[in-house]
Amino acid sequence: MNKFLSVGITGTGSYLPEKELTNFDLENIVDTTDEWIKTRTGISKRRVAEDKIATSDLATEAAKRAIDNAGLSAEDIDLIIVATVTPDMAFPSTACIVQKNIGAKNAAAFDIEAACSGFIYGITIGEQFIKSGVYKNVLVIGAETLSKILNWKDRNTCVLFGDGAGAAILQPVKEGYGILSSSLGADGSSGDYLTQPAGGSRIPASIETVANNLHYVQMDGSEVFKFAVRIMAKSTLQAIESSGLKLNDIDYMIPHQANIRIIEAAAKRLNLDMDKVYVNLNNYGNMSAASVPVALDEAVRKGNIKTGDIVTLVAFGGGLTWGSSVIRWYK
Repeated sequence: MNKFLSVGITGTGSYLPEKELTNFDLENIVDTTDEWIKTRTGISKRRVAEDKIATSDLATEAAKRAIDNAGLSAEDIDLIIVATVTPDMAFPSTACIVQKNIGAKNAAAFDIEAACSGFIYGITIGEQFIKSGVYKNVLVIGAETLSKILNWKDRNTCVLFGDGAGAAILQPVKEGYGILSSSLGADGSSGDYLTQPAGGSRIPASIETVANNLHYVQMDGSEVFKFAVRIMAKSTLQAIESSGLKLNDIDYMIPHQANIRIIEAAAKRLNLDMDKVYVNLNNYGNMSAASVPVALDEAVRKGNIKTGDIVTLVAFGGGLTWGSSVIRWYK
């Protein structure tokens, strides 16, 4: 193992469905208002995939853009990792479908499931493959079509989520740059706070499970909120400490886009000015595993992040899971 090898993100890409669903549209679907949603979440609109569009379709387009941004071809990719809770099907994996779609014939491929923390789990896994010398070019994608597992009669969940995909290329980079540290965690004892109960081996699909809405997202919003505020700051602090840096070294933070109040509370705990925090949930809502990579791609393409900047990525999600990474940007 080459323990001195540094691994960084050398290309990003994202893709969002064309269809836009505003809060005013939701007023005609469920008992809610634009003011109620914006006040409690900060969300104004979100993207929703058409009926025939699957998670792999969004992931494929994001992957193509990330590969192009890194100056690679699909055949250069050694490994594809897709983080999603809305795979096209149980198997084959969404990663294998993406591999076929982009022509990455030399790549191994698999999915991971860590909900909204999935992308950070994915880049942490991909980093290890490169550090160990097994692979050189790893494609990590966070992609979701959450609109397909929402109960559109439940105003506590259907107003929160959106569809999208973001991707990143991991490669060896100059020593001292790239991913400096990561912190991952989970608390399975609190998993019932955010769940999709049916469709697996515990509760297989049946007429009864469909009738009882067990294939939709179910969430204890107040418990998830309390957990998120605490863990976003804690996970970031752990990653910063492991990197040997200090909080005031952070130039930019890309948080999971779940709720503006959660993001602001985390920034306050970290004494981080909101000008250094990228927020796009007002336009896209919570895209689960896609939230962080889509926000990262937008921030990079807008020029908000430059070579040498210290960037932190942080997320929390179902499981319950959480993760953060500290990166010295190199592009």
